[in-house]
Amino acid sequence: MRMVIFGLTVTSSWGNGHATLWRGLIRALAPLGWSISFFERDVPYYAGARDLHHLDGGELVLYPHWNDIAQLAAAAVREADVVIVTSYCPDAVEASRLAQESCRGLKVFYDLDTAVTLARIEQGDQPSYFGSEGLRDFDLVLSYTGGPALDALKTTLGARLVVPLYGHVDPDRHRPAQPRPEFAGDLSYLGTYAEDRQAGVEALLVAPAARMPGCRFIIGGAQYPQDFPWCDNIFFVRHLPPADHPAFFCSSRLTLNVTREAMARKGWCPSGRLFEAAACGAAMISDDWPGIDSFFNPGSEIVLAHSTDDVVAALGLSDAELEALRRKARERVLDEHTSTRRAAELDRILNETVRARASEALKEAV
Repeated sequence: MRMVIFGLTVTSSWGNGHATLWRGLIRALAPLGWSISFFERDVPYYAGARDLHHLDGGELVLYPHWNDIAQLAAAAVREADVVIVTSYCPDAVEASRLAQESCRGLKVFYDLDTAVTLARIEQGDQPSYFGSEGLRDFDLVLSYTGGPALDALKTTLGARLVVPLYGHVDPDRHRPAQPRPEFAGDLSYLGTYAEDRQAGVEALLVAPAARMPGCRFIIGGAQYPQDFPWCDNIFFVRHLPPADHPAFFCSSRLTLNVTREAMARKGWCPSGRLFEAAACGAAMISDDWPGIDSFFNPGSEIVLAHSTDDVVAALGLSDAELEALRRKARERVLDEHTSTRRAAELDRILNETVRARASEALKEAV
């Protein structure tokens, strides 16, 4: 089976959550019989922080401009059983048009940013990764967000068939690692700076740091502004490539997850960082949002924080209590949220959709 993907990036994890998800998914799809090509526009900001040069399980096509690969893309699409276009792909409109014109198989849109997509539309802002027709011309829409967002994609954007495909982790890449002194801390947080996440970061990390001057707090990420409210016991590690994530998670007593506002409001949208941290054996604390208990059991696999006081209390948990959190969360993610598990889900979804299309075509012929 031949799959062609037009995406944001798979080569650089800088400032985005797409790359590591695609790496794990493509690597897990290959043993299931999929031959995959990933088309990525070669933009300077990702080229300058590229942490992948060879795509395990797939072919990587980097290109400077759409016109440079239009013929190559057209040939790939004609031969494909499945074409997937993703949110924030810079050439999504062109790729979607090509898929509609030339793909003999399934035409799929994968929104890895569903909550942001819907929030922008609610604000009257048309995302650039689909045209005025919305998603009605795709055979299948995959959504990184579940829950009520699935119906919203139908009513707002005309999607005909919507299925959730949540985040995941490759446990061969994210697993327990030796702590490193430069990442040592009582509470760590790994995430790109986002304005709509800042209030949560300040309440759940900055304020606890001010209240607990004897503890060490550490932030890893990219795009943090000069006016971020640093204090003496908050330490910063600029962009961490995925290879360093396990050591980062394993070097602190607790690691924090803070969800972007649009994602938290819609719910059923687990950050890939949650699965990565759990697979590495980290004890996790997170803000609360609808549906989080569908992925981890609050209290036994993850600690939920609604305020600064909750974080301070969590930092007072004993080593034995934190170890129990680590063990149970890792067991849960290895059972339910690996890239292999998600690839099997995608393979099943695609095959079921193909069979459903064939059945509909047969009925129409009769």
